[in-house]
Amino acid sequence: MKWPGKSASQPKNLRDYAMLRPLARFSGISLRDLAVSIGPILLLTAIVIGAAFWFIRPAPPDTITIAGGPRGSTFRVTAEKYRTILARKGVKLQILPSEGSLDSLRMLSNPAVRVDVGFVQGGVSKGMPLERLVSLGSVFHEPLALFYRADVPVERLSALTGKRLAIGPEGSGTRVLALILLKTNGIEPGGTTTLLDLGGEAAADALIAKKVDAAFLMGDSATPAMMRKLLWTPGIRMMSFSQAEAYTRRYPFLNRITIPMGAFDFGKNVPPQDIQLIAPTVELVARENLHPALSDLLIEAAQEVHGGATLIQHAGEFPSLQEHEYHISDNARRYYNSGKSFFYRTLPFWLASLMDRLLVVVVPVIILIIPGLKLAPALYSWRIRSRIYRWYGILIALERSMLAEPGPEERQTLLKELDKVEEGVNNMKVPLAYSDQYYVLRDHIMFVRDRYREP
Repeated sequence: MKWPGKSASQPKNLRDYAMLRPLARFSGISLRDLAVSIGPILLLTAIVIGAAFWFIRPAPPDTITIAGGPRGSTFRVTAEKYRTILARKGVKLQILPSEGSLDSLRMLSNPAVRVDVGFVQGGVSKGMPLERLVSLGSVFHEPLALFYRADVPVERLSALTGKRLAIGPEGSGTRVLALILLKTNGIEPGGTTTLLDLGGEAAADALIAKKVDAAFLMGDSATPAMMRKLLWTPGIRMMSFSQAEAYTRRYPFLNRITIPMGAFDFGKNVPPQDIQLIAPTVELVARENLHPALSDLLIEAAQEVHGGATLIQHAGEFPSLQEHEYHISDNARRYYNSGKSFFYRTLPFWLASLMDRLLVVVVPVIILIIPGLKLAPALYSWRIRSRIYRWYGILIALERSMLAEPGPEERQTLLKELDKVEEGVNNMKVPLAYSDQYYVLRDHIMFVRDRYREP
């Protein structure tokens, strides 16, 4: 058996043992034991803080990318308003052009495209992967405007059979909705009705030039100015959907909107009667990893832009927490229910972001370090005592071997091992607070030697 301690010449009698000089090193505190006691607690806290910083609560980026529709469209104009509002908060909004709602949804669904949020009208999500997308809320209604040339009013889509129809460009929500409604009325691609991929200004110009008989226009691909121009063009009418209520029953993503008589011009009474329109709801759709702070800023911008009264909505109607085709973001639900957090409500965005992240440091300190520091003294004491108790375990084993009445040679071997125990104890590093236990251990070693040494 190998015992700790340096080799030394063995004392020959009891007097030599009594005069053996202890080599123990006494100190106020054992830095090594202290480090071992509190080190794991500090390391665990550092790991938790690091993980919280980089994985749980990263700093919000200062740039958001939005799919904003074609240039000049209602979607693009709305995105420009958002950009102005976010700039006041120190966040830059980059607007990525798209062909319309469907194209924006494709961008959001494609991880290879760097886009965070987009305006998407209802009814275009069929067949699209939506698992990683969330809604920040419904922001406004987007009426479908059908302009046509005819001598008498047209109130049903079936009356357009055999006509030339501009249904919107590929990738636009206008085209998706137009195809759905036309199919319901028995009009499909390849039939007697000519369906043209024209939208926005191209569709309006074609209708004015009599190259098409009707044009479907919506805000994701057309400008408000363009629609007003068509309203005042002689020979062009705006269709009132007499079956609007039936469409909303068939398709839950649609809403019935009434444009009152004279709403556009009281003096000339335009329109001359109430116009019934159908309108999907436009949602602010985002990727699920959008930072909570940016989610709050976007909803706040939506409230400023869409919260007022317009021709087709009441004040405070939008944005709204209505779940349609997309799961409502947990962060959005929290914002609608309780508003922004205290820091973001009272501090500038950059400072609130910093304070929000500092909480990630404070919480682990409270949860881990404070209880851990209370445990550290007990752990430190246990480590010092365990070192002394380890020598007691060896001493007890030697005493039991001596109680077995060993032969003379074996007795000498055991006494030499006892010398090594004493030498190891004499070379211990012991904090002063535990010196009493150290000297008691030395007395017990002496007691065992005196009891079993040969007479």
